[in-house]
Amino acid sequence: MQLKKSFFRFLHTFMPFFFLQTGFSNAQPLKTVPSVDLQKYSGKWFEIASYPQRFQKGCRCTSAEYTYTDKGYVIVMNRCRRDSSGGKESYIRGKAFVQKNSGNAKLKVQFFWPFTGKYWIIDLADDYSYAVVSHPNKKYLWILSRTPKISKELFQKITLRLGEQGFDLSKIQVTMQNCSD
Repeated sequence: MQLKKSFFRFLHTFMPFFFLQTGFSNAQPLKTVPSVDLQKYSGKWFEIASYPQRFQKGCRCTSAEYTYTDKGYVIVMNRCRRDSSGGKESYIRGKAFVQKNSGNAKLKVQFFWPFTGKYWIIDLADDYSYAVVSHPNKKYLWILSRTPKISKELFQKITLRLGEQGFDLSKIQVTMQNCSD
């Protein structure tokens, strides 16, 4: 019984410090682009690469379509093919809401009420041909393009900037985009 009390006292004393440390483990804060024109951002995007996520397991030919509404939010439609380029299509629909005073670069995405996730646009081509999206904790990352493929040179430039922002480049996985439709 004494051992049990000591263990809980240890947890009670040191766990707050553990959570503080993990909260600041990535010392470099994530910066977003200064502003985003949501009308230009609307449309279809192809996932070029990402940090693998459990909810995308088995996905190929991944894309997202964003539609800016006159009500001030964005309709999000994510699609992929399961297990192969000709596999069953899987999709999920959600909404994204702009965080005030963020230049439209910080959004909160909601696929299941009441849960939201942070969607921060951290890199964006001047012509809106590619974008990079993450979360302030840097555990999520998506490189998106208007086309299913980008040049090796562009990919290297994007990943170089990601490395400078403290992202672990070894986690990036290229998305298969040779789809059958």
